[in-house]
Amino acid sequence: MGIIDGKVISSKLKEEFRSKIDSLEKKPFLVMIRIGDDAAAEIYTRLKGKTCLELGIPYTELHLKSDITQEELLSQIDELNNDDKVTAILIESPIPYHLNILEAFDRIDPKKDVDGLSSYNLGNLAGNHPIFTPATPLGIMTLLKEYRIEIEGKKCVVVGRSNLVGRPMAMCLLNANGTVTICHSRTKDLADITRQADILVVAIGKPKYIKEDMIKEGAVVIDVGINRLEETKKIVGDVDFDQVKDKCSYITPVPGGVGPMTIISLIQNLIKTVE
Repeated sequence: MGIIDGKVISSKLKEEFRSKIDSLEKKPFLVMIRIGDDAAAEIYTRLKGKTCLELGIPYTELHLKSDITQEELLSQIDELNNDDKVTAILIESPIPYHLNILEAFDRIDPKKDVDGLSSYNLGNLAGNHPIFTPATPLGIMTLLKEYRIEIEGKKCVVVGRSNLVGRPMAMCLLNANGTVTICHSRTKDLADITRQADILVVAIGKPKYIKEDMIKEGAVVIDVGINRLEETKKIVGDVDFDQVKDKCSYITPVPGGVGPMTIISLIQNLIKTVE
């Protein structure tokens, strides 16, 4: 069993990106839109801002009131689209339920959509000519490359179909010539499918859901889940790590696996906005 260490790889990439950013004639400028006072969104925004500061990337957080209307949000995005100083825009999730986040993503100029979540950028990814790939799938692809894990011809199973992870992850694996199956909450006989996977990516938000009897011997298991257990407050993934680890050839831990790669992959997309 080998551990895929996202902390090590993200630290390595951070130094590579630091040198690249220092040499840029024009620096990226990121605007992070946060709406309301969701605690998770506040944490994610702060972590991204901290990494930008470390790497010398100017940014600003635009904190909007939770009762903002859809029209006001779209107008705010239009202003940022028209600001030549701003090279990158992202909307931190979650946002208040009365707002249409998909419409907001699609309002962002595709050249500034560093989260890669607009229909335009997801469509380009599906067509295998991506401009910006969503950060979590991009980070996972980087991990697989760094650990020299072959994708071509492999049976790849993605559990989860969100626009943030599951769907773009499946497209990334397909673009790398993997044979891809997507599973979700309506999938029947899930374990029968996951047991076929050479590479299993799990992003369903259910703590320790994937057990030892749901994977094949020697599988590569990528755990995207981040769940806090009520009784112990411990952070765990969607995979039961202790049960599964000895059956895998490689596995990502939680925390310390996919998580660190998400922010560094955002930095990778930020650099692309000025190249």
